[in-house]
Amino acid sequence: MLFIIVLLPLLLGTAATGWLGTRARGLTALVAGGVTAASLGLLLQQAPAVFAGEVVHNRWDWVPEIGLNLSFRLDGLSLMFAGLILFIGLMIVTYAHFYLSAKDSVAKFYSEMMLFMAAMLGVVLSDNLLLLVVFWELTSLSSFLLVGYWSHRADARAGARQALAVTGGGGLVMLGGFVLLGQIAGTFELSEMLAQVEWIQADPLFVPALLLILVGAFTKSAQFPFHFWLPDAMAAPTPVSAYLHSATMVKAGVFLMMRMYPVLAGTGVFEAVVTTVGLITVLFAAFIALFKHDLKGLLAYSTVSHLGLITFLVGLGSPLAAVAAVFHVLNHATFKASLFMIAGIVDHETHSRDMRQLGGLYKLMPWTATLSMVAAASMAGVPLTNGFLSKEMFFTEAVVGSAGMGSVWPWAVPALVTLAGIFSVAYSLRFVHDTYFNGPIGDVPNPRPHEPPLGMKLPAMILVAMCIVVGLLPAITFGPLVHVAATALAGQELPEYHLAIWHGFNLPLLMSAIAVAVGVVIYLWLAKGKRLHAISSERWFGPLTGRQIFEGVIDGLFRWAGRISIQLETGSLQRYLGWLMGAAIVVAGLQFVGSGMGAGDRALLPASPLAMAVWALLLATCGAIAFTHHQRFQAVILVGVVGLVTSLVFVSLSAPDLALTQLSVEVVSTVLMLMGLALLPQHTPGESTTARRLRDGVLALAGGAGVAWVAWVLLTRNHDSISWFFLEKSLPIGGGTNVVNVILVDFRGYDTFGEITVLGIAAIGVLALMEGMRTKRPLTDSDGLTWTFAAQPLLLRVAASVVLPVALVFTIYIFMRGHNMPGGGFIAGLITAVALVLQYMSLGQAKAEALMRAQSGRRFVRWIGAGLSIAGLTGVGAFIWGRPFMTSAHGHPHVPVLGDLPLASAALFDLGVYLTVVGATLLTISVLGSVSREAPTSSAGSVA
Repeated sequence: MLFIIVLLPLLLGTAATGWLGTRARGLTALVAGGVTAASLGLLLQQAPAVFAGEVVHNRWDWVPEIGLNLSFRLDGLSLMFAGLILFIGLMIVTYAHFYLSAKDSVAKFYSEMMLFMAAMLGVVLSDNLLLLVVFWELTSLSSFLLVGYWSHRADARAGARQALAVTGGGGLVMLGGFVLLGQIAGTFELSEMLAQVEWIQADPLFVPALLLILVGAFTKSAQFPFHFWLPDAMAAPTPVSAYLHSATMVKAGVFLMMRMYPVLAGTGVFEAVVTTVGLITVLFAAFIALFKHDLKGLLAYSTVSHLGLITFLVGLGSPLAAVAAVFHVLNHATFKASLFMIAGIVDHETHSRDMRQLGGLYKLMPWTATLSMVAAASMAGVPLTNGFLSKEMFFTEAVVGSAGMGSVWPWAVPALVTLAGIFSVAYSLRFVHDTYFNGPIGDVPNPRPHEPPLGMKLPAMILVAMCIVVGLLPAITFGPLVHVAATALAGQELPEYHLAIWHGFNLPLLMSAIAVAVGVVIYLWLAKGKRLHAISSERWFGPLTGRQIFEGVIDGLFRWAGRISIQLETGSLQRYLGWLMGAAIVVAGLQFVGSGMGAGDRALLPASPLAMAVWALLLATCGAIAFTHHQRFQAVILVGVVGLVTSLVFVSLSAPDLALTQLSVEVVSTVLMLMGLALLPQHTPGESTTARRLRDGVLALAGGAGVAWVAWVLLTRNHDSISWFFLEKSLPIGGGTNVVNVILVDFRGYDTFGEITVLGIAAIGVLALMEGMRTKRPLTDSDGLTWTFAAQPLLLRVAASVVLPVALVFTIYIFMRGHNMPGGGFIAGLITAVALVLQYMSLGQAKAEALMRAQSGRRFVRWIGAGLSIAGLTGVGAFIWGRPFMTSAHGHPHVPVLGDLPLASAALFDLGVYLTVVGATLLTISVLGSVSREAPTSSAGSVA
């Protein structure tokens, strides 16, 4: 059930909105909302069990060998975050329908939004840490797409790249921490780690793992000093900003600290680092927010500050601090989402977010102004709002926590958090005053704004109403959810506490009163004469915002990389290859220096005369290549001889599958190389100096001798082979007697899937690089003889017409027998490709592609896509039976007349391999042939 909650937006949501977006804008939003509501409904079905104290688990094996499983966990904490993601997501989907203009692509927006939503759900529901990393990085990628949604804007592209660099890099650092933690615990399942916390924390690798994980959390939640990416991501559409800031992207880091708290906290290191970073962030960002002139910029820094507040509470480590932290997560989501929506409404109506130009909007947009005042009051922590309650709890825990720290100045922490509260009140007041009052409306693109449609205001109205209702009735509204979430965070039963408006006259109340009073005074003093408008936050506080530091580091890296590139990238392929070969020889050779490794004592077999003759042919061919490699076509033919000899070696070693594959690959690769070389001069230039020839000779001899020595050392030693496992398990587990094929499609099916994916990418890469490229066909060869492009010989055309059906029948035979006898999808694909290549040669490219309806190679792209899809879905199908990815199913169903038929699901995987191989080969040939398709200029002369 939990997997379906993630799968609905991941597959159905992205596919449906992407397809509908170009056809029906309103229906696309409706489908996006429907998918979100369906996932929310499924989540709420599980809520009663969670409120009853249960933890819901779902698990399927994925890659169990490395500890990666589809493990999902739903407790109070993940219920709260998943509910936020889906509920706020539903509000955003509605809001975006009215916000996006007719020129904005709803297909792009909603499909990316669904992908991002699914990634966030995966993060908060994952029980396996490696699976969490997968979804974590998917949030970075999908947020990159969303932030850069308006790709025509330079600031959007820059903000997206910066966000991806910081959060993606932090994710890689976090992965290192998870790997260390998994090695310590012996598992990547969080549920299993919770049972061995003492063992984990006693390991010497625990502190490095802790620090690496915290770096990932701090980068994602924009904590100091990684805060700068979040304000720069404001170039995204406002619905994206509202979603990122309130319930998703930046909350992921906070969630990670809460999720890992029972495992990581308790040694003092977690508490010291997290509270310090949180306290610095909450104060620093609140100060900067006051001086931002952009509505979304102010809200962005306020988000950073409030995330620092939550981080500080998590680091305090007390059960009541956990209550305050989760309560503020909920409260922040309600007022921050509504404030961003309101900022979007102002921008939508006035086409400006600059508070120096806004003002006087209360008379023009009274409803929007009222919503702003209530939401901003909640952000500032004004009584009777939900923000006031969690701010009071924040102040309380800061006082209690500072007393427990035993610091020299026990008043320092309460003073600092009060100062942060002062700035919070000041920037909240500025948000309202500068936008809706403070004189008449300024010089904005649209000086006559009006209230937006009800559908655009409705999500903000619902969220603002929640700020008031929760502020008045906290125990009834958010109370139960806060309790189960805080219990999951603390990892223990909570002491008695009360979510209420009034707790009497105490120090936290005094701190709140000071924050409100001083905050109002500071803002009024700065606003007098609009002196605040004259302060340039970038000029005054630019280095503190971090952007300049980040850009300086990036520029430095580029300069450093440029200097290295100038030295290394000389444009000489020979030099590149020389460095590559030299480095490989040195690195490999160092392993043998002083090792005393030599030939073993294994008994050697006598070499037959035939084998010696083949070796002699191989040596002669390699020598001929070395001396005649300047003649490119001749060199290609000689390389084909080497491949033929290799095929004979496979035959002698009783490996017919490999021999057939090698032979087919040689035919196809020879054709492809000849087509590619036809676009180049027939002769390569000679080496410029004797020193270069000497260098190449030394590298070639050293490399060849090194490989020969390693082969000799290995072959003359006795070793334990693992072939017995495959020979013994091939039939009972894989359902086939052809061990080689069973290895390819079952035991090592994941590798094969990766290989055909690379093959498809390579072919499509050729299309992307060479599409539209045209060059004149050569008119003469190197001897001056004229090439002829007359009709192909009749004998060739007749032979090709006979070969094609025979080859296709033979392909079916090879394909069907592949699981039990030599054959399979790869070999069958190569045979089909060779037969179709022969049609190209006999009919010409234009006619051959017309008969195949190739559509300039586009059909071959679809073949590649179909092949990869079939292979991938075959692997995913194993999940239906609770088996790991790529596990093969097999049986012997009885068919009338035919009897028992040996069938295996691996045949479908093989079909995917077949289609990918054929599509990739023909696409490459089609592209290479199209480069010189145009007719040459006629000229007289002899015919070559």
